[in-house]
Amino acid sequence: MANTIPTLVSPQTVTSLGCTVNHNPSVSAGTRRTLINRRTGSRVNVITRASAQSKDDYYATLKALNSKNRFPRKSLGQHYMLNSTVNEKLVDAAEVNEGDVVLEIGPGTGSLTHVLIEAGATVLAIEKDPHMASLVKERFTSTESLKVLEEDFTKFCVRSHVTALLENKCMLGVEARRAKVVANIPFNITKDVVKQLLPMGDIFSEVVLLLQDETALRLVEPRMQSSEYRSINIFINYYADAEYKFKVPRTNFFPQPNVDAAVVSFKLKQPADYPAVSSITSFFSMVNSAFNGKRKMLRKTLVHMCTSPEIEAALESVALPATSRPEELTVDDFVKLHNTIVKVQRCWKKFQNSKTLTKDPPENEPVELG
Repeated sequence: MANTIPTLVSPQTVTSLGCTVNHNPSVSAGTRRTLINRRTGSRVNVITRASAQSKDDYYATLKALNSKNRFPRKSLGQHYMLNSTVNEKLVDAAEVNEGDVVLEIGPGTGSLTHVLIEAGATVLAIEKDPHMASLVKERFTSTESLKVLEEDFTKFCVRSHVTALLENKCMLGVEARRAKVVANIPFNITKDVVKQLLPMGDIFSEVVLLLQDETALRLVEPRMQSSEYRSINIFINYYADAEYKFKVPRTNFFPQPNVDAAVVSFKLKQPADYPAVSSITSFFSMVNSAFNGKRKMLRKTLVHMCTSPEIEAALESVALPATSRPEELTVDDFVKLHNTIVKVQRCWKKFQNSKTLTKDPPENEPVELG
């Protein structure tokens, strides 16, 4: 059966339709109900309008979707926030102030966008769904504090657009400061968003995201020596200081997902504050290789870099057991190990070069005399 948005009716309409009403849990705008026609037995989902409604409640969300003849698309991970208080707490968590430049990913009906603009931010909103992009543009057509781009965030050039906004602020005489990210993102692009944004500490000071609760806990509070501890945790701790802020029950969304959500804050480190490694690319290549053999010892998973005895010696030189596994190491442990292995590689390379320079020429090869 095709998905349909519940019909919007007034309490007076309910009583005039010759229907009985089954009550379901109430929501902020009114009450979700099922009308049952006494004559035919047919059912229809409705939401009765309450006398007083907030700006972005259940009713307002359905009205906005109906205006574009839209239903939330599962393929885009669309779950719209119905509780303005949650949006306000999200903005408070990011400490959004007057004049801040804020990147929002997936504005949907504009409920969070509204709170950001009210806080005095200039918002760059990225929306993949052309219908929702159009809706947000129309809703805030009278403000100059919003720019909506119809883009797929996973393919979007964040740096150039945000840098342009920051430079424009400077030209207008506004105090230069890094931008922020505040977003209720589709759960299915969480890892893409984290990996793209966290290394941008030069242009962003903070990234505050509403994520699936289980994912939030796994990213921020993983238990070492468990299956929850992965290479993404090393990545996060290298680029940011992460904090679990608060849980958001699933009942605050439409459509209601099967899981609760949570707000997480990532305070980004500036490049000068990253742990010192000779090559970030080489460092994360080592980390990924280590976790590809999750339960294997590092002396086996890193043999493409050094011999097993050399890896054991490197581990012991940084006060780690020769039998260490990746889930037992912190980000600092990995940094020390990487730098030690790089020194071993350099020594070996020098040794190989010296052998090449000093080896005797082949018997049949003429020797060039000076």
